[in-house]
Amino acid sequence: MAAFIILTTINLQAQEVINHDDPPAPDNEFTIGAKLKTRGEIRVGGFDDEGDESGNDRRAQFIMGQYRIDLGYKRSDWLEIRLSPQFAGVWGQAGGTLSLAEGWLSMKHNKTGLFTKIGRQCFEYDDERILGYDDWTMTAPTHDAIKLGYEGYGHKVHILLAYNQNAENAETGVDYYSNGIQPYKTMQTLWYHYNTPKNFFGISLIGMNIGMQSKNPQFPDKTYYQQLVGTYVTLNPSIVALEGAFYYQMGKEEHGMPLNAYMGSVKATVTPNEMYNLYAGYDYLSGDNFPITVNGGFGLIYHKEARGFSPLFGSHHEFYGAMDFFYLNSYVHNFSPGLQNLYVGGNVSPVPGLKINAAYHFYGITADLKTGDGYLNKALGHEVELNVGYTFAKFVTVGAGYTYMRGTETMVVLQQSTDYRRLHWGWVMLSVNPTIFTYAWNDKKKL
Repeated sequence: MAAFIILTTINLQAQEVINHDDPPAPDNEFTIGAKLKTRGEIRVGGFDDEGDESGNDRRAQFIMGQYRIDLGYKRSDWLEIRLSPQFAGVWGQAGGTLSLAEGWLSMKHNKTGLFTKIGRQCFEYDDERILGYDDWTMTAPTHDAIKLGYEGYGHKVHILLAYNQNAENAETGVDYYSNGIQPYKTMQTLWYHYNTPKNFFGISLIGMNIGMQSKNPQFPDKTYYQQLVGTYVTLNPSIVALEGAFYYQMGKEEHGMPLNAYMGSVKATVTPNEMYNLYAGYDYLSGDNFPITVNGGFGLIYHKEARGFSPLFGSHHEFYGAMDFFYLNSYVHNFSPGLQNLYVGGNVSPVPGLKINAAYHFYGITADLKTGDGYLNKALGHEVELNVGYTFAKFVTVGAGYTYMRGTETMVVLQQSTDYRRLHWGWVMLSVNPTIFTYAWNDKKKL
C-alpha cells in the first residue's frame, strides 16, 4: 500500500555476541528521543473548478512537518511513562497544531499478564483498518482513554474506555461537540485476539459501542449510540499469507437514523524470499442510494436507515488509495455511496535499505445512483502508485512517491468537478527518528 514502509525507520544496529549471561536490566531508565518528519507535496487536478481561463490545470504545492520530542521512563519491567509534545503544520502557516501527541502511564503484572494504560495514547489493532495510528496525516489520531487487559499464552484481551468532554464544570456538561480532539463522546471497546505458535493462524474479535453527540437540530443535547462488531483472520501456511475481515455497524448514527452498514475485505500476499513479495485484495464497503438530478446535483430521498459504512478511526491512507479521496476526505455534502477497491501490487528490496512499492487500484461505488436515464456506472476510476524508500542511516529514511488517477464520469458527478478526470500527486519526505539521550541507573541498596 502507499503508506507502506516510508514512515518506519529500520534498526540496523548490530548486536554484540557475548559468551556469558546478560547483566540484569537496570531498575530505572530514562530516554529522550526525537521524531522529525518533513514532507513536500504537489497535486494537479481534483479541485472544485476546472482550472484557469488559459486552460492550465490548477495545482497545490506545499511543505508540511511534524516535530516531536519523546520523553520516556521505565521502572524495571512493570512501569512505563511517556510524554510526547508535538508541533505539526504547513511551512509558513500562521497557526499549526501544538499538542500533546502522547501522554500515558502503563503498569503491568508479569506473573498474571494483567496490565493497564491510562492517558493519551495510540490504538493500533489488527491491520489498523478500524483502530489505527494514521501517522501519514502528521497529526496522527490519539485517544484519551483507559486500556485494561490481559496478555499471555497466545491470548490477548483488551478493554478500551473513553469519555470526552469540552471543559470541566461546564453548564453544558452533557455536550461534546466537534471542537474536541475526537469525533466521539464516549467509546467502549472489547478486543480479543488469539495466535497459534509461530503465527500460523490468528483471529481477532472486536465489539465497539460509540456515543456520538447529536447533529439533529431537534435534539442537540442527545447522544446517539452506534455499535460495531467484527472479526479479522490471518493464515500464514508458508510463503502465502491470507487475511480477511468483516465488520457490521448498527445502532444509530449522529443524526439519529438507524444504521445498517457493513464491510468485508480479503487479501493474499506471496513472499518467495526477503527481496520481494506480491499481493492482491478486494474491499467492499456498503453505501447509500441517492438520485442524481438533471443538472448533476444530488436529489433528496427518504431513507429509513443509513447504509454507508464508516471505517471509524483506522489508517485510511493505507487501504483506500494514496490520494485519500475516500473516507479521509468525503464527497460533496458528505455523500456516501460506498466503495469497492480491487488492487494488486508488490514490494521489492534489491539492496539493503532500499524498498520499492508499486500498486494498481480499481475503484467503484456499491450504491445504486439513479439518474433520469437509468443508473450511473458504478466504476469510479483507476489509480497507479509508485513509492520508493531508502534508509541510509540507522535513524534516517528518505522517501518519494507518485500517483496518477483517471476518474470516470461517475467520479466527476460525485465530486462535482470535471477536474477529477485526470489527477496527479507526488511527494518527497525525510524522516529522522534518533534516540538522543539514555540514562540508566539502579536503586540504592535498601538497609
